[in-house]
Amino acid sequence: MSEVSKVVVVTGGSSGIGRATAIGMAKAGYRVAICGRRADALQAVAQQTGAYWAQCDVTEPGDVARFFTGVKAELGRVDVVFNNAGRFAPAVSFADMDVGTWREMIDTNLNGAFYVAREAFRAMRDQSPQGGRIINNGSISAHAPRPGAASYTTSKHAITGLTKAISLDGRAFNIACGQIDIGNAATDMTSQMNSGSLQANGTIMPEPTFDVTHVVDALLYMTQLPLEANVQFMTVMATTMPYIGRG
Repeated sequence: MSEVSKVVVVTGGSSGIGRATAIGMAKAGYRVAICGRRADALQAVAQQTGAYWAQCDVTEPGDVARFFTGVKAELGRVDVVFNNAGRFAPAVSFADMDVGTWREMIDTNLNGAFYVAREAFRAMRDQSPQGGRIINNGSISAHAPRPGAASYTTSKHAITGLTKAISLDGRAFNIACGQIDIGNAATDMTSQMNSGSLQANGTIMPEPTFDVTHVVDALLYMTQLPLEANVQFMTVMATTMPYIGRG
C-alpha cells in the first residue's frame, strides 16, 4: 500500500505534538484524521492539512467509538494511530494530591489511551488488508518521575504495560504497537520549562527543549516501517535535559 493511500489517525490533534504530527503526516502524503475537544482548533488544523476531524473526548468510550466509525466511513480504513491525547496536572506533594485530580489524570492518560487503542485494534483486525500500527505517546515520565507528579507518572508507566500487551495480542492480526517517549519537545504546554521547572533536589531550574519537528520525524520513521518491523520503544529528548542522572 502506498504512503499516499494510508490513513493516519492522531488523537489530541488540535495543538502541540498532535497538531505538529497531523501537519507533518499530511505533508508526507498520508490521509489524516484528527480528534480533540476544541472544534475551532481542529477546524484550523483541518483547513491546513485537509484532515477529517471530529470533536471527541477520549475519556468517553462512546465518543471514541463514534470517531472511529466516522474515520472508517470517510477514509475507508485505519492504518496508523498515534495515541497522543493526554494532559498534565499541577505539581503537588503526594500527600496533598486530590482524588479528583488523580481520577481525571488516569481517566484521560490511561483509560482514554485504552479506549482509542481498543477501537484502533478492532478496526485493524477487521479490515482488509488486515493489520496496522498503533503508536502510544508515553513520556520520559514512563521511566523516571518528576517531583509532585504521581498521577502523571503512574499513568505514563501504565502506558508502557498497555503498549506491551497490545504488541503481544496484535501479533495474530498483523498489528504492530510501539511507544514514543518524548522529553521536553517545545510546545505551548512546555513553554514554562524555559523559566524554570521543579527539580528533585527542590530547586527551580530552566530546562532545555527541542524542536517538535524532530518528534514528527521520529514518528514518520516508525510509521513508514513495513508491519514486519516495529520500533517497540523510542526515546526522543532534549540532549541535556535532566533525565539521565535525574535526582
